[in-house]
Amino acid sequence: MSYIHFDKTQLINLNYSLDREIIRTNRSGTYTSTSIIGCNTRKYHGLLVAPQPQIDSQNHVFLSTVHETVIQRGASFNLGISKYPGNYSPRGHKYLEDFDSEPIPKLTYRVGGVLLQKELILDTNRDRVMIRYTLLEAHSPTKIRISPFLAFRGYHTLCKENNDINKKFEKVPNGAKFKLYPVYDPLYLQLSKKNEFVSDPNWYHNVEYILERERGYEYQEDLFVPGYFEFDIEKGESVIFSAGLTEADPKTRERAFAKEIARRIPRSNFENCLKNSASQFIRRRNGDTRIIAGYPWFGWWGRDTFIAAPGLTLANGDSETFLEIMDTMSKDLKGPLFPNVGSGTYTNMNSMDAPLWFFWSLQQYIQFTGDSKTVKKRYLDKLKGIIDGYRAGTDFNIHMLDNGLIYGGEEGICLTWMDAVTPDGPVTPRTGCPVEIQALWYNALCFYHELTGDQEIAELAEKVKSSFEAEFWDEEKGYLADVVQGNEKDWSIRPNMVFATSLPYTMLSEGQNDQILELAKSNLLTTRGLRTLAPDDPAYKGYYFGDQISRDQAYHNGTVWVWPMGHFVEGYIKLHGKSAKNFIGKIIKGFDGVMTQYGVGTVAEIFDGDPPHRPKGAVSQAWSVGELLRMMELVKSL
Repeated sequence: MSYIHFDKTQLINLNYSLDREIIRTNRSGTYTSTSIIGCNTRKYHGLLVAPQPQIDSQNHVFLSTVHETVIQRGASFNLGISKYPGNYSPRGHKYLEDFDSEPIPKLTYRVGGVLLQKELILDTNRDRVMIRYTLLEAHSPTKIRISPFLAFRGYHTLCKENNDINKKFEKVPNGAKFKLYPVYDPLYLQLSKKNEFVSDPNWYHNVEYILERERGYEYQEDLFVPGYFEFDIEKGESVIFSAGLTEADPKTRERAFAKEIARRIPRSNFENCLKNSASQFIRRRNGDTRIIAGYPWFGWWGRDTFIAAPGLTLANGDSETFLEIMDTMSKDLKGPLFPNVGSGTYTNMNSMDAPLWFFWSLQQYIQFTGDSKTVKKRYLDKLKGIIDGYRAGTDFNIHMLDNGLIYGGEEGICLTWMDAVTPDGPVTPRTGCPVEIQALWYNALCFYHELTGDQEIAELAEKVKSSFEAEFWDEEKGYLADVVQGNEKDWSIRPNMVFATSLPYTMLSEGQNDQILELAKSNLLTTRGLRTLAPDDPAYKGYYFGDQISRDQAYHNGTVWVWPMGHFVEGYIKLHGKSAKNFIGKIIKGFDGVMTQYGVGTVAEIFDGDPPHRPKGAVSQAWSVGELLRMMELVKSL
């Protein structure tokens, strides 16, 4: 039995199968994602979802799904499944006999005497998905009919029947080319063997996405089916269906398919699942190398990039990719700020911590490689610019106070990672001096002094250290304030104080660090990460569900996040050394179970604050995966 396996008897149970999703990406940022039975439950699902930079910086759904029909002796059996108002139709999942995810997603259908296998794979370097159909058993002549459901729309939006669509197609080798709207790249649908394409253009109305309905969004769309491809298939034969934004050579499909399988990292254990997933977030396109923050709906985020990069790359021995990412991000530095979201003309700069995480990320590079020369050569000027910019003051009222601490914030704007905003304003308004910003600021100053020997910076760091303890530490409470704004202090128990224990340079004594970590351990630590608020706080929300506002109110008020646990682990190891190994090892081992929940073979963005801590949010998150990999390296170092 493979490491990732499923209860085959439950595949036809929609409550079981629709909760489990596959997400596979390639180097160009294209992805394929659906439930394990091929029924789309999100507007973000699709067999071919690819960037369209000529339109915007977002991904676009080209091929939503395909419905296959097995034809034998005049009888037709549709293997597809979609949700429509009041029912699922067709109900092809009832023919499912097996699902396997290794080395690629593979579904096996039994229809009478027919046993058909369907395998799905993405081209590593091209905007193309390939589906291989293999007829394992058949007692009479068999035909396969493939009906493609086309969307041609941004992945945040939905498609409706319209008169602007171009229903025409052009013949290409063993297939047809479609371009539903002028601004889009064309979509090439081709097969590895000769076939008949029957033009029969139709709109399929009110396809429903049940998870969008749960999330309070519009959830019905119309999909365009231009016709169908039909071909004979013999027992033992494999035929490959290709959908891509460039024309493929039908003669090379089998070889290309085999080549792609050989590239896969076997997901034979938990660590290999993480390593396989780590590679999924790295996007190379037009000379840039970026980290996609999460799938299916995130783009690239500055903060997430710097936090996730060490685990995704350095922990896998890939320092070259790490530097490519840092170089790409450096091009987006404006003054002392990195983009919170996006790049180029599509940026939002409202992150006061992203520039400070840049320092930490480079420290991780030196720790993993021992190479400080490259950091000095490539990034020292940028590090100095960030420090100078924070001292002088920059956008969003980010500036250094007379006591050396960093202040930031404007009404209605969030600048830290706790950034949920509703129509009523920020859910966790942290205007002032947030605790983790001060920890990161001190660490940045000390790191810059380490690289340069700048004595003025060293003196500033000492000033920050003195001010930090005076302003944030309460001896009676035994922990740090979350935010200080003048004489007002927020004493909510949140994970942000943990960063003051974990960074390479810290300001507190071992005794103080111990008190913070024990408080976090008893109030915030779960089997899936750290809660964002202690459960006994009146503002605590134990479940993340409902519409946008309901979810935003819970997002940082109790919801569990994986990535801050990396810093809890690091702080705990710094304090307890080898004696922490068993405790930390059990925490990491506990994530074994998530590999077959939610996003298959990967780790979700967030989890409910209350047991059983169900996975929520994006099905695959870069900093969740990256920090788990880094945690494993920390344990190995013991």
